[in-house]
Amino acid sequence: MTVTVTIVPRRPVFPFTAIVGQEEMKLSLLLNVIDPKIGGVMIMGDRGTGKSTTIRALADLLPEIDVVVDDPFNSHPTDSDLMSDAIKEAVARGEDIPKGTKKVPMVDLPLGATEDRVCGTIDIEKALAEGVKAFEPGLLAKANRGILYVDEVNLLDDHLVDVLLDSAASGWNTVEREGISIRHPARFVLVGSGNPEEGELRPQLLDRFGMHAEIRTVKDPTLRVDIVEQRSQFDQNPEGFLQKHLEEQEVLQKKLVAAQTLLPSVSIDYDLRVQISQVCAELDVDGLRGDIVTNRAAKALTALEGRTEVEVSDIGRVIVLCLRHRLRKDPLESIDSGYKVGKVFRDIFGFDLNQDGAAA
Repeated sequence: MTVTVTIVPRRPVFPFTAIVGQEEMKLSLLLNVIDPKIGGVMIMGDRGTGKSTTIRALADLLPEIDVVVDDPFNSHPTDSDLMSDAIKEAVARGEDIPKGTKKVPMVDLPLGATEDRVCGTIDIEKALAEGVKAFEPGLLAKANRGILYVDEVNLLDDHLVDVLLDSAASGWNTVEREGISIRHPARFVLVGSGNPEEGELRPQLLDRFGMHAEIRTVKDPTLRVDIVEQRSQFDQNPEGFLQKHLEEQEVLQKKLVAAQTLLPSVSIDYDLRVQISQVCAELDVDGLRGDIVTNRAAKALTALEGRTEVEVSDIGRVIVLCLRHRLRKDPLESIDSGYKVGKVFRDIFGFDLNQDGAAA
């Protein structure tokens, strides 16, 4: 049974393809959409550089997803891996599941959010009195199969950041109160942003983010004029501006869907994998997350380009984004961590990184 859902008119969102500059941020976000197992993106940079605008634009760009109507966890109607336990049980009993579609959810985590607001709460009194697991879903449930955006993540309580990272890595959220345990799917692309002037994340937490994009205020006067002009046009006539970029948006959307389909077929040569690990070892990167994420990101980029064999240039475009935040920092050292990654990459792969981060 397919149920028609009444769609409330949505506020126009600035189109992703119209965003000028900030290539690191845009590439990191696209790769995480293609392969959410990369582990999310940490975006650090100046205020007023379009971080929130870009993330909302990405969510708006993505195609609608199939969902079970009125399910608080955005369960998929046919894929058991993307169903909540309640929907799985209903399917097993042979019940008719109402199907519909909705835009990819994009959830903004407020800075003052409590753990109960994020994870959800269990009504203990109802559970004890009626013998039912009364669960009030939180933001992690709402973000399932979508994007969870945490602005000023460096100001968030470390424990809460840990909870978000654990859910993003495992794909599940578990809430336990007074011996009662409830879990639900929580697969989302975690995007954190912040201004380094307001404090850094602890290295243990920073390492858990798959990629790290640095963005700076555009200095080129011509580009700044372009950005102001684009924004003015959008504010004056949102529908006309969106129409002008509709074709580009549709092309990119199809490219993303094709990349998601192609990803399982993408392979990376053994010698290239060894060289990636050599870079990580040379940089003294703790653990193996750096190796794993660089391999995943290179494959996702290859799929985005419509190919099935990873090339050195693909690795060159992602390796700084995957490793710069995993290096041990010496407070007295003035060398940029991205420069260090690029230097070791050049020594091992025999290629230079150009200004865009690609192997030249």
